[in-house]
Amino acid sequence: MRYQDVVGALRTAYDGGAAGRDREVKDPWKVTERADFLRRLTDEGRERLLEVGAGTGQDSSYFRDNGLDVVAVDLSPEMVAHCRAKGLTAHVRDFLDLGFPPGSFDAVYALNCLLHVPDADLPAALEAIAAVLRPGGLFFLGVYGGVDYEGPLDEDEHDPPRFFSWRTDARIREFAARSFEVVDFHVVGTGNQRFQSLTLRRPV
Repeated sequence: MRYQDVVGALRTAYDGGAAGRDREVKDPWKVTERADFLRRLTDEGRERLLEVGAGTGQDSSYFRDNGLDVVAVDLSPEMVAHCRAKGLTAHVRDFLDLGFPPGSFDAVYALNCLLHVPDADLPAALEAIAAVLRPGGLFFLGVYGGVDYEGPLDEDEHDPPRFFSWRTDARIREFAARSFEVVDFHVVGTGNQRFQSLTLRRPV
């Protein structure tokens, strides 16, 4: 399976779910993960952030409201419309075509979006993110995982069902280490809600 085989269905699914997603209340542990990354960025004086897979812009708005210069991208035009309605700078882009000059950002934030990229294309997606980061820049990568699995989920309520790629802890760290230094790795939750939190740095 390749990303080009699944991106069309993903875009349709997220276009259809944009309004409902914008009404969702963020889980407390996600709020904590986000705040911890902001604290790290503030401590290091990082100012310009790209959110990849920004959805309706809830996290981008949070980072903007806390003083960062934020750009949001998402593959769904409907999601991007919600971002723009919040006053965010937002573009329709996908992981393999971010469309920014090299070294444009101090940081990148990607929460539960790279789990839609098949293993065959994950290295290219990570390289694309590394390319838009300045040397030493930070990347928050958060995904569900813990087992090796690629395909749709029976319980997915989106139409059409979305493609997922889950990885064991060892494999997601292995993928990340090809393009980044691993600053922090920890896990939140268990089972199908096992969330892998990685803070990564582009090598200087």
